[in-house]
Amino acid sequence: MTVKMLVNIDVDDLTKATDFYCKAFNLHVGRRFGPDAVELLGGTSPIYLLVKPNGTTASATSRHLRSYARHWTPVHLDFVVDEIEGALDRARNAGARLETQVKTNNWGKIAMLADPFGHGICLIEFVGKGYDEIATSHDQKHR
Repeated sequence: MTVKMLVNIDVDDLTKATDFYCKAFNLHVGRRFGPDAVELLGGTSPIYLLVKPNGTTASATSRHLRSYARHWTPVHLDFVVDEIEGALDRARNAGARLETQVKTNNWGKIAMLADPFGHGICLIEFVGKGYDEIATSHDQKHR
């Protein structure tokens, strides 16, 4: 069985978010769900932009408030691109902020950015065998 993934991103400005993700990553609008949500297509999983006002609680069981200033979360999106320099230019021109210089590893290049809503995003350009350059098989790890 294959698990189907959907990506949901909270934003406080649906128009600004739609413009950013479409321009930065060549996505396009699929469906609109009233004034508070839009579906973006063109990636391996659909992305849903959801309007959630700044300062509202993240859940009924949390006292943490949404903030669209740069924030940290252990979950972020990586966008795999063919050519990192052009993709970085598109993302920055659309409103992303580069947080470190592009780093080169034996598996590829990575650029760490923040979107206009403070969410961390990365651009990944694989080279050679990509992550297989550093991966070990499950069997090797458990011997």
